[in-house]
Amino acid sequence: MRVVRQVADVVGRWFAVLVLLGAVAGLLVPERTALITPHVALLLGVIMFCMGLTMRPRDFAVVAQHPRAVLLGVAAQFTVMPLLGWGIAHAFGLPPLLVVGMILVGAAPGGTASNVIVYLARGDVALSVAMTSVSTMLAPFLTPLIVLGLAGSTLPVSAGDLFLSILQVVLLPVVGGLLLRLFADRYVVALLPLMPLVSVTGIVLVVSGVVGANADAVLTTGLLLALAVILHNSLGLLLGYLVGYFGRLPDSARRAVSVEVGMQNSGLAASLATTHFEPVAALPGALFSVWHNLSGAAVATYWARHAPEDAPEREPA
Repeated sequence: MRVVRQVADVVGRWFAVLVLLGAVAGLLVPERTALITPHVALLLGVIMFCMGLTMRPRDFAVVAQHPRAVLLGVAAQFTVMPLLGWGIAHAFGLPPLLVVGMILVGAAPGGTASNVIVYLARGDVALSVAMTSVSTMLAPFLTPLIVLGLAGSTLPVSAGDLFLSILQVVLLPVVGGLLLRLFADRYVVALLPLMPLVSVTGIVLVVSGVVGANADAVLTTGLLLALAVILHNSLGLLLGYLVGYFGRLPDSARRAVSVEVGMQNSGLAASLATTHFEPVAALPGALFSVWHNLSGAAVATYWARHAPEDAPEREPA
């Protein structure tokens, strides 16, 4: 068990590099990695169950303690990123399926790695966890409506089917993990160090499968789409910080909002695109998974060297 925990620790530290290697594997052996695509929803469900295991009811207490910060951050998450995805996709003249893919990324809840990035960036970890939790719980209701509103005129969108998918692969696994943690905390705590290994493996497989299934599309539109994804993530980080700034939140909270807005659950976006559209629509989600972990690590490295103005007490990662 000690060796497994050491492996999990290494995997967690090299998350971004492993995701990048997964994308490269998808390009090098597409015929093999594409076989993963039918199992993307199952992999995401496992990842979300692991996320639920790391959550506790007290994570939602921040909503009552600092409702304005949480509501401001979640509102930015479900407005800034979807509109950016829609606007950038049209500005770059992307094909309809990629437009939908960009909107799906923007309409997804907070990313599973965002809490760690906020911790490393010396941000408000409690606020980050609360935003991830609340946005994940709201996703089954808001994500389908946002995608329908922004992409409904581009391609047929079934909000009801999207709702059921998010319910199955996000909400139910998260709630299941949360309940298991609540009633069997002693046993779950012993397994928590292994969660990075499971989650990172799942994300790497999802990225590898989606890239493999769309290897030709990556080679033909890869550069343009990559630029669109980088711009989407970068503006999300910037505008998220500005939302916190103009909302008069303390510096540590601004950092949390910035990361939460900029880092999306792109695995969910890839899963929904694969299930309800064509595989190529999952490509923005796969590329976003690669890039936002790299950019998140870079942002965390910069902020880690600059103490926030309010200098919050650091919490355990």
